[in-house]
Amino acid sequence: MEPVSVENVAAFRRFNRYFTRRIGALDDHYLGQDRPLGEARVLFEVGDGASLRELRSRLGLDAGYLSRMAKSLQAQGMVRLSTHPQDSRLRVIELTPAGRTEVEEQNRRADAVVNDLLDGLSEPQRAELTGAMATAHRLLRLAGITVRLVDGAAPDARACLDAYATDINERFPEGFDKDALVRPQEVSGEAGAFFVAYEEGRPVGCGALRRLEPGVGEIRHVWVHPAARRLGLARRLLATLEQEAAARDLTVVRLDTHATLTEAQAMYRACGYTDIPRYDDNVYAGHWFEKRLAAP
Repeated sequence: MEPVSVENVAAFRRFNRYFTRRIGALDDHYLGQDRPLGEARVLFEVGDGASLRELRSRLGLDAGYLSRMAKSLQAQGMVRLSTHPQDSRLRVIELTPAGRTEVEEQNRRADAVVNDLLDGLSEPQRAELTGAMATAHRLLRLAGITVRLVDGAAPDARACLDAYATDINERFPEGFDKDALVRPQEVSGEAGAFFVAYEEGRPVGCGALRRLEPGVGEIRHVWVHPAARRLGLARRLLATLEQEAAARDLTVVRLDTHATLTEAQAMYRACGYTDIPRYDDNVYAGHWFEKRLAAP
């Protein structure tokens, strides 16, 4: 992947400075209420209740910082803190009636700020801005996802494969037998590799690579959770698997796919894969592909 340019960094920071100032994120009284943005955001994220661990992961906050904010909000009567009924290790945070009232007012004021911002634009300009924000949101989500090499027997690897199997079992007319999934030993160590994609600490995708013969590898089970689709993550996983194959001195990668997975077929062809004759005995395959890799 190409290095990030100085211009890219400067443009991003320039936008951040403008936007945070424009929406009042720097004000100690965010939206004119008696609290800074940090506390206001925690109140908003609590919603119908959450564990502090979940909030910490979702917001990327330090545990001690979040704990102090939660205790401050509790002292103000905005939230209740308790122990999770099924897991005594977890602390649960819930809104009080006063907290719900404040969040409702926060939402009303935030809507008013946005309305005032957009009021100076024509309808086509609003549509252009909305589309640009949707694109920025998609790309920032993709940028925030990490793809990690894990052992093929790791719990996250098997959980992703279970979700993959459930997904395609519903899509394949003939169903899918989990016995057809790769074995951990096929995608670990010298035999192969398994990658899991994480968004905010949660597994949202996977892909496997295994060695077929000297110089030839096979990509298997490229899968993305429905909530993370249309971000470009499948292509990123595919590129990661190709890079891993090249690093292992594999010059060719092959893969197959079911006849019903037309979107997968289109992606593989767009990524440089060419159709080839059947190379395996996978009963679920209807199309077979191959790609020659450049040296790393």
